[in-house]
Amino acid sequence: MTPPDQPRPDQPRPDQSHPEQSHPDQLRQLLAEVAQGQVSPDAAYAQLKTLQFEAIDDFAKVDHQRAMRTGFPEVIWGPGKTPEQIAQIMTAMGNHASTIMVTRLDDDAYRSLQSLVPNLQYFDRARIGALRSSETLYQPIHPGEIGIVSAGTADLPVADEAAVTAELMGFKVKRLWDVGVAGIHRLLAHREQLTQFDVIIVVAGMEGALPSVVAGLVNCPVIAVPTSIGYGAHFNGLAALLSMLNSCATGIGVVNIDNGFGAAMLSGQILRAAYGISRRQ
Repeated sequence: MTPPDQPRPDQPRPDQSHPEQSHPDQLRQLLAEVAQGQVSPDAAYAQLKTLQFEAIDDFAKVDHQRAMRTGFPEVIWGPGKTPEQIAQIMTAMGNHASTIMVTRLDDDAYRSLQSLVPNLQYFDRARIGALRSSETLYQPIHPGEIGIVSAGTADLPVADEAAVTAELMGFKVKRLWDVGVAGIHRLLAHREQLTQFDVIIVVAGMEGALPSVVAGLVNCPVIAVPTSIGYGAHFNGLAALLSMLNSCATGIGVVNIDNGFGAAMLSGQILRAAYGISRRQ
């Protein structure tokens, strides 16, 4: 019997659960305990999920284990970082992630990054920069299909942020642009296709009615994304956000204003759960 003051072999050790304690000696100790049978492989794996980060000078700590814990690697938020800082973070991530993303990267920042990260790919409308380790990652690697429906042309930057994010994370995406409720026949022309998707992201500004209409036509989860597009009483997307939150259609989840990235990540997690994709992949 394991003494009461010692952790059981199938439980993580308390002193190894905090990432600030991550050191090479600690990893060696953990591997030795696995080899001696003191810690089970599953318990060691659980500890590794929170073990490793890398400090970058005095401005960042890169979470290399996020993909192991959540299924997706860490993503770099572009605004507020200098091109040099972004380049250093991307370099640190290079040996740990097959896909590295920078979101909300504007044209000026991208031009500055080109000389620092020569292979950086830029999706200008989505404002996303990306590095991928293999050309095979251009193809979907996970099951399921995400439909992305945009109400109007002005909503495309947010819709494309969702589409590019989902594709970079390995999911199949189909885009349906400019099918808002002002010309409902444009949406109904795709009614059969809408029923084939596993998750649908609906991006709309103005009064934000489109997600309710779509959710009334399909039997899959609908993720509504309000955009900051509209006239004065629109309040920079607040009117659309409240409309979506007050929808009478069922099966709708709502993310924050202009958050195409968040909608794509939520869609990915829904599909991972639906298809039983292991978080160890």
